[in-house]
Amino acid sequence: MSITRLIRGMFMRSLRRADEHDGDVESTQRRELSWLLRRARRTEWGKAHSYDLIRSYADYREAVEPADYTALRPLVMRMIGGERDLLWPGQVRRYAQSSGTSDGKSKYIPISDESLRRNHYAGGRRVVERYLSLYPDSRIFDGKSLILGGSFANELDLPAGSKAKVGDLSANLIDAINPIANLLRIPGKHTALMADWHAKLPALVEAAAKADVTNISGVPSWFLTVLQQLLERTGREKIHDVWPNLEVFFHGGIAFGPYRSEYDRIIDPARMRYLETYNASEGFFAVQDRTDSRAMRLLTDAGIFYEFVPVDDPSAQPVPAWEVIEGKVYALLISSCNGLWRYRIGDTVKIESIAPLRITIAGRTKHFINAFGEEVMVHNTDAALSRTCEALDCSVKDYTVAPVYAEGGHHGHHQWLIEFRRPPADITEFAGRLDLELQRVNSDYQAKRAGSIFLAPLSVEVAPGGLFERWLEATGKLGGQRKVPRLSNDRTTIEAMLKLK
Repeated sequence: MSITRLIRGMFMRSLRRADEHDGDVESTQRRELSWLLRRARRTEWGKAHSYDLIRSYADYREAVEPADYTALRPLVMRMIGGERDLLWPGQVRRYAQSSGTSDGKSKYIPISDESLRRNHYAGGRRVVERYLSLYPDSRIFDGKSLILGGSFANELDLPAGSKAKVGDLSANLIDAINPIANLLRIPGKHTALMADWHAKLPALVEAAAKADVTNISGVPSWFLTVLQQLLERTGREKIHDVWPNLEVFFHGGIAFGPYRSEYDRIIDPARMRYLETYNASEGFFAVQDRTDSRAMRLLTDAGIFYEFVPVDDPSAQPVPAWEVIEGKVYALLISSCNGLWRYRIGDTVKIESIAPLRITIAGRTKHFINAFGEEVMVHNTDAALSRTCEALDCSVKDYTVAPVYAEGGHHGHHQWLIEFRRPPADITEFAGRLDLELQRVNSDYQAKRAGSIFLAPLSVEVAPGGLFERWLEATGKLGGQRKVPRLSNDRTTIEAMLKLK
């Protein structure tokens, strides 16, 4: 008897209730906003913004300005120090460390008890509901889940006596999960939360080799390394030779497309399903709900109020979820039960359908690289490059960076194309120093580079003089304020430049 088939009805009943909420976006979102404002009205933030007097979305938009993390950082640091009732009621003890902003290396996103219950865990349950709805023949609960998580390693000097737990979102989720759920997942909690990947990876592979895994969850780049190690450990050619009942990969964090061919090489494509999720440190936002489209259904009843700013008119007023236009691309704002208020998350989304409200991730609001979950921003690369040039007495005229994806068992890495004004004496030394400096300014890149387990050292390609100007001229962008894209999340730009060498 299949356990999955016995309990599937419970998930389907829950999904029907969720579909009712999704079918009335305006009522559901207005209700979420009202609940958020009531809960936070006695906080320092709520008092400062007169939450007691807000009666409508229009009032809320008037009372609170959209915010970047820099505006919230002082309050978050006080919360980590143990202060209560600042951005969210009570004392928040958990924080997800994420890539930083221009004023700091890392962001620390509060994870309140409500955000765990109403959002992160609710989002995980919704993923299972959607999957079971799409595939009634599933038997995922008849085996184990392999969930690839991080650790509580962080770079904060926590105050003496602080009870704050600071680390990866996944580490917080694993640490706080209902112990019953641990019966259905591997590896064990001790292994899952290990910080040293040199010790963690073999322990994880050893546990995985002995388990009947039916589903895996994580970031595609990280998981590819684990699966390749598993094949080496077992001496098998395909993952389905190790886990014959494996049926689905729940993935998110970065685009899956560049990794699909590598997965098809080591997994039987005819026996594998994929479901995309939109799950960030700031919240669980959406999940794919169809087999014929990558579009993801927005979770409108999960403790988050959404607003959308048109990318083609950044000065325009944000609009609520019930006023978006199909086909348009928007920058996303959230107000959430973790104390983020009209927060610019930095992502852009395309509205794929209105009823229900489905989205795809269009990109970031600024140039970035997130091919391996590293979330490298321009201010990171500018800072690393400046420090390297200062140390090695050289200077750069122009540069661009793009990912080189994992292929044929080799790890992915960043490729830098640099035109020097004054080149370094040793380009190998320059590349090594640049890699270290980038790790110093970006904690996510540092984590992915640890031991070169998931991400190989960056490489530097020296551009001949005038290359970037020739590329700008070839694209009709030479002159004025036209600039070379510093960072790209694909290889389109850099390949075009390399052809001009």
